[in-house]
Parts: sequence; C-alpha cells; structure tokens
Amino acid sequence: MRKLWGRLTSVNVQKAVWGLDETGLDYERIDAGGAYGVVDDPAYRALNPNGLVPTLEEDGFALWESNAILRYLAATSPALALPDDPHARAPTEQWLDWQATSFTPAMRDAFWQLYRTADPDRRLIENSLKQGEAMAAILDARLADRDFVAGDRFGIADIALGCAAHRWLNLPVNRVERPALRRWYERIAARPAASRALGEPIA
Repeated sequence: MRKLWGRLTSVNVQKAVWGLDETGLDYERIDAGGAYGVVDDPAYRALNPNGLVPTLEEDGFALWESNAILRYLAATSPALALPDDPHARAPTEQWLDWQATSFTPAMRDAFWQLYRTADPDRRLIENSLKQGEAMAAILDARLADRDFVAGDRFGIADIALGCAAHRWLNLPVNRVERPALRRWYERIAARPAASRALGEPIA
C-alpha cells in the first residue's frame, strides 16, 4: 500500500497530496509531524532522517522533500508528465526551485509569527510581508499573459506554487492585489484534486 506521511496543515504535505490526487493513485495518508508526533520515532527516521514531512513510502521505496515527490510523480504518471524537450521542461524546474528558495522563504516569518507564535514580532512580520510582496509581484507578472506557470498545461509547478499562494493569499494581513495571480490561483484551486490539499484551515 502506498503511504504518504504528514499532516494536512503542512504546506509541503499539501503539495504531495495535491500531486497524488491529480495522478489518481491510491494511497493512505498518515498524520505525522506537529502535534501528531511520529517524526522522531526510529521507524520514521529510517524513512526520513530529517524527521520532517512529507515522506512518500511505496513498495519499500521512500522519498522525502515535497518537490522531489512532485518530480517523481511527474516522472511516473502521465497526468503530470513533463515535456521531453529540455527547453520546454526547464521552466517547470525553474519555478519549482523558485517556490522553494524564494517565495515560500519570503513569507515564512510572517506565517510563523501570525499563526504559531504567542507574542508575534511585528518587525519580523513587516519585513517578511515586504519580501513576500516582491515575490508575489514576480509571480503576478509571470501569469499576466498565461494560464499556467510553466508551459501550456497544468503541471507540478502550479501545484507547488498554488500551495504557496494559498498560504500567501490567506494570511490575515493587507496585501497588494495581484489580479493575474489571483485569477490563476482561483482557477487551479477549483480543480477537484486541490480540494483535499487546500481544504483544511491554515494553521
């Protein structure tokens, strides 16, 4: 039985859940991380030595890192397959890395201070929101004349950035309205496979 370890309040688990649901593959999701614990158990550390979520377990094969899981699903499922041509494929790789190294890190302090800190640091929040706005502007410009982040069809870059945008657009703060980003997000969030991944309250 294919298993995905991780709680749905984790943005990285959301990516893996959305990707799996797009493929139509059967799997069992097991709550882990945060209040659920599990991630420090020796058996889990044997699957993922980082003690983080998500981890995909499949017939004795274990894979961690959410974007690596998305890449694996694209390599094994026609529903998410990437183009063979390197030039056509490269934008997906680029935007996956940008999500992980630029957009999500920019908003991280704002999220943690607003949702997971008893006494939020307004300076950290303001600095994080400023960085997040710069990243949101880049994504909005990318989407100004296209329906999807990379290529002419929905793909794993949309999943990774869709989960990040879900968090950004639902932070309880004032943001600059980004029409192209908002239009894209609302369209992809309406996909049936997005419902489970994005259905839980942000926490």
